[in-house]
Amino acid sequence: MHCSRLPRASRLMGLTRAVVALWALTGASFGQAKVLDQTPSELASILRYIAADWDELTRSMTRCDTVVDPKVRETAVLYVPADFPQPEAVKTLSASCNVHVQRLPVKIDRPGQAKVETIRPHGLLFLPNPYVVPGGRFNEMYGWDSYFIVLGLVQNGRVDLARGMVENFLFEIENYGTVLNANRTYYLTRSQPPFLTSMIMAVYEADKPSGRVDRKWMERAYRLAAQDYDMWTRVPHLAGSTGLSRYYDFGTGPPPESSQDEDNLRRKVVGYFLLHPHLGHKYVEVIDNAKIARQSIGPVFTVQVCDASTAPGGSACDSAGDLHLSADYYKGDRSMRESGFDVSFRFEPYGAATHHFAPVCLNSLLYKTEKDLGRMARALGRSVDAEKWEHRATRRKMLIDRYLWNPKRGLFFDYNFETGARSTYEYVTTFYPLWAGLATAEQARAVARNLKTFEYSGGLATSSVNSGTQWDYPYGWAPLQLLAVEGLRRYGDSPDADRIAGKFLSVVLENFHQEGTIREKYNVVTRSSEAPVTAGYRINVIGFGWTNGVFLQLLHELPEAAVDHLTSQ
Repeated sequence: MHCSRLPRASRLMGLTRAVVALWALTGASFGQAKVLDQTPSELASILRYIAADWDELTRSMTRCDTVVDPKVRETAVLYVPADFPQPEAVKTLSASCNVHVQRLPVKIDRPGQAKVETIRPHGLLFLPNPYVVPGGRFNEMYGWDSYFIVLGLVQNGRVDLARGMVENFLFEIENYGTVLNANRTYYLTRSQPPFLTSMIMAVYEADKPSGRVDRKWMERAYRLAAQDYDMWTRVPHLAGSTGLSRYYDFGTGPPPESSQDEDNLRRKVVGYFLLHPHLGHKYVEVIDNAKIARQSIGPVFTVQVCDASTAPGGSACDSAGDLHLSADYYKGDRSMRESGFDVSFRFEPYGAATHHFAPVCLNSLLYKTEKDLGRMARALGRSVDAEKWEHRATRRKMLIDRYLWNPKRGLFFDYNFETGARSTYEYVTTFYPLWAGLATAEQARAVARNLKTFEYSGGLATSSVNSGTQWDYPYGWAPLQLLAVEGLRRYGDSPDADRIAGKFLSVVLENFHQEGTIREKYNVVTRSSEAPVTAGYRINVIGFGWTNGVFLQLLHELPEAAVDHLTSQ
């Protein structure tokens, strides 16, 4: 029997000095300095970095660095809800940081309600509690990043900060209509993968040992989480007639946050679809100069035809006209950003058809949400509600089996409800149904047998396709490693789970010792932080919130022998 299968207390007694040190660092009574002295040097420095980094990455309405937005070139503005009394913290921020404070033009009850294009300039949206940002260009509180950050905060004994982040999301639902992609005005048109109930349950479980469980807090969390869930189960977030859900951004045109450091992306998209006309008929439109009054909704591109022997733009080139990307492309691009997987070729090249798919990840998360809400309902004594959530979860599982499971291939795939065809794009989100607990034992074994499709010396690659984008091969992302590892472990496959966790932890540790930093993503084939992406933003951001959290969580879940092996490498 593996140590990871033992009860928590029994397992703790048998852990190595490294894990004892980690547990102590995450909330034991003796001091951090003493703990780090007792920790093997291979781990001590990275644990110290993570513990200190939470404070470096924390933002609040009392800090001037909170309002900075590296993604757009606009003056710092802080927006508060239309009907919300201005808090003292906002007045202080306004005075000490020279920040202009404005009210949103309308009270927002649902996503897509605010006309975001009329809110100028773009700015930060007020949140009442301190929160941890991912780092770098991501200087705001993100929807799905925060789940993995919350896990790390709980591991480090920072439960109050984690709870405050959950309360911020509840505030977003009440005042901005949904859990937002992040708290900037240009994100008022979309959400992100729904991890809210998982965050609520993580804080709830962390509070239980101390007896701090607050029924009123749970009542409020349950009510607002159910309200947010409802957004995913009605038009326009329904995936056609499948009964499943899809990603969908309410906005139109190019997303503002891509304007500064993704300037080459649209040009690459146009070039790709011109060379693949069977794919691009919906996404590229020729501008008719005779109808010049018709305005394009994005940048205009000029096409030239040149002799191959002549440099582009030379005398042997002729103009072939102007074109732009279609409204349907921009809807797909924006919806891809709601999915969090920006940019990938998973939902057709450059994510252009994201809004035409019922995705494995989203529907697995909604199943998990339904199960969590049922669990919360039972804890609150709402047996009728609990039965309703159980019925919804059962139905979604049936639909996932019908549309997303390929028994011959032994993997879960996304489903294009417009064409009526299941995708064949091999993607690491095939492990989400295991993590959510909806896969059958047979399905879980089949997925595990396909680990070779994704597994490399540094962990799991995101896909089997090298598209040149960051959410494909050869890159591995911390949250996807954790969900896959926990999914395998949930179905009793501890050997595979421990091996993959050890591979990814060793990559993070090795690159930390070389660079002194933790990164957003890693090349799991070369075991490096080099990320030469050809489309989208090209920086491998330092910080990094979710990698910090996943490192702690994976290390916490490893059995003694695996931790010993990790520290001896």
